[in-house]
Amino acid sequence: MTSGDGFGERVEEHRRELHVHCYRMLGSFDEAEDLVQETFLRAWRGRGALREEGGLRAWLYRIATNACLDHLRAHPRRPQPRPAPAIEADPGLEPPASGAVPWLQPYPDTLLDAAEEVVDRETIELAFLVAIQHLPPRQRAVLILRDVLGWSAQETAASLELTVAAVKSALQRARPTLREHLPVRRLDWAPRATPSRGEQAVLRRYVEALEKADPSALAEVLRADVWQTMPPTPIWLLGRTAFMASWTPAMVGPEAWGDWRVLTTGANRQPAAAAYLRRPDETVFSPSWMGVLRVEDGLVTQITTYGGDVFPAFGLPTSL
Repeated sequence: MTSGDGFGERVEEHRRELHVHCYRMLGSFDEAEDLVQETFLRAWRGRGALREEGGLRAWLYRIATNACLDHLRAHPRRPQPRPAPAIEADPGLEPPASGAVPWLQPYPDTLLDAAEEVVDRETIELAFLVAIQHLPPRQRAVLILRDVLGWSAQETAASLELTVAAVKSALQRARPTLREHLPVRRLDWAPRATPSRGEQAVLRRYVEALEKADPSALAEVLRADVWQTMPPTPIWLLGRTAFMASWTPAMVGPEAWGDWRVLTTGANRQPAAAAYLRRPDETVFSPSWMGVLRVEDGLVTQITTYGGDVFPAFGLPTSL
């Protein structure tokens, strides 16, 4: 296929799924957008090499994967060891094995809907994204192509210009590392397209406690070993007592930040809360933070908190 007639439109149909693919590779929503643009540029320049229209999708994935690998070679990075010291940590609790991934950004569920065919919840949740960032880039690419997209060893080898034996070896090394960095119960979770009714109920209780500035109600929705991280800042809270000791002064008392309004949303197929703050001397509620929740057995077990700068990607209002 050598003509550019209609090529852009055909490529554009794959934008969202390629964005999800680059996001898995990189862990960054913003960088994924840049790499999709790079993929389209490389595809346009090399369109004469595409011989069969039916092979367009696989060809684009090959270009996108290699563009991501080139980016990671030019910008090498590794997850940080478990950050220490914590802001607060309950005695006797140890943080999860997964290190800090400062570049990790949330992915809006509304955009995932446009790529539903290639998005299983279990391969887009933040826990999975953190775990695969511990893999060397080429192992990460192999695992995503083989275990997430379901490509054969032969297809993966051709895409990455490797031998089939090298692909199998990389996958054998990648899988144990992935399991090591996933939460203990992660492999037991049943995959779902969206948060369950139970998770949504927990989210509503979480939001209500925040808006009412009710520390006791907030504590009731947290598991005893709740773990909070705050990318890109390498700080964390561990344990319900430590969490409440840190957040209660922001909710009530002379040091309270102000009044809260919280909108529910979804990120990475997990329930999320977008918090707006109105300080005592202000008249409007402004974006403050977003918390992406992991829920187990009716309690919040992990909160990944981002700044208000992520709100635009979610289509959230600039003020309330």
